[in-house]
Amino acid sequence: MNDFTYHVPTKFVFGRGSVDEVGDELAALGHACALVVYGKGSVVRTGTLDRVLTSLDRAGIRHAQLGGVRPNPEVGLVRDGVAAARADEADVVLAVGGGSVIDTAKAIAAGVSIDGDVWDLFAKKAVLDASRKLPVACVLTIPAAGSEASASCVISNDELGLKRGFSSEAHRPELAVMDPELTFTLPAYQTAAGVTDMCAHIMERFFGATGPVPVTDQIACGIIRSLIECAPAALENPEDYDARASIMWAGTQAHNDLCGLGRNAKPNGRAGGWESHALEHELSAHDPSIAHGAGLAVIMPAWMRYVWRSCPERWLTFGRLVFDIEPVDVVEDCIDGTPEEAEEDAVLATIDEIQAFFCSLGMPRTLGELGVTDADIPALLSTLEQNKGAELGEIRRLTMDDCRKIYESCL
Repeated sequence: MNDFTYHVPTKFVFGRGSVDEVGDELAALGHACALVVYGKGSVVRTGTLDRVLTSLDRAGIRHAQLGGVRPNPEVGLVRDGVAAARADEADVVLAVGGGSVIDTAKAIAAGVSIDGDVWDLFAKKAVLDASRKLPVACVLTIPAAGSEASASCVISNDELGLKRGFSSEAHRPELAVMDPELTFTLPAYQTAAGVTDMCAHIMERFFGATGPVPVTDQIACGIIRSLIECAPAALENPEDYDARASIMWAGTQAHNDLCGLGRNAKPNGRAGGWESHALEHELSAHDPSIAHGAGLAVIMPAWMRYVWRSCPERWLTFGRLVFDIEPVDVVEDCIDGTPEEAEEDAVLATIDEIQAFFCSLGMPRTLGELGVTDADIPALLSTLEQNKGAELGEIRRLTMDDCRKIYESCL
């Protein structure tokens, strides 16, 4: 078990009707003017934005608005937000939406802290000045990315064809308002993509080079088991409050670093190699219509099949804790089976099970279902190398040729 530093300063206000408390909560934190950031209309159509603005008015908090955040958010709108935050002298950026909106808010809040272009932070040409950065608060409407408590932020640059992450402890929101009833109207596909993203956040940390960390491993696998139980219930009955609440809280725990504690490569570092996220980010950078979770549903099982032999024990542990798969059962069922063959069968059965779960939710199995063809792979590899260098990964180092083979195996 490795040393770690863990600090999540976010205050969570969770439950029915909590959206109506956001104004009082921000006032209690001393805020007077909020830049309210939101997406392309769902929070307007459902009345959520009106409830937020009414709450702010009631608490005496001035506000400006910035709408139009798309999935896989783009830096152009972030630049507009930085200018708006400065012009209106906002003292907090309030995101009303899911991960894309929250990441946009984080990027705006960080961009205010530097004198140059906000993309310089993502290009590692500028350093975040935490003392000048604006705080971020959020009203979560789409459980998926875990941005409501994470230290990460991902933004696309369409002009450059790049999608890049920028992590900092200063990114963690100071307030997250989480009302599961706001998720009742989410489309089934969006719900499924969100659950897939949550599982991937946990598995990226689990399948790292560090050996067993029993407490963290049990927490991680327990959350995935809960998602496997709750996701079908939410899809069958979108107004199942308990299922929706469990999914919402699981998304937070999946990406606030809890599921990687003790697996960190360094005390303040993130656990795991995040290979699948790196490979998927290129898909949604080249085609922003691809839902991040849908891309991960295809990429992650393919990556697993390519690298598992580098550390089969991790997959055997995962299979046992999540799916009750034991190699000994394979040996007992096959007279001629060897322990080595049984382990391989158990690992492959585990990978098949997680992919089957994703597909059962309506997620794709192949890149072809997302409109990606063999002709797209050279462009994906080109920007992947720009973002990650000639090699990436932790449990097994991957060259660009390895990455090409993983992409091809998904077609």
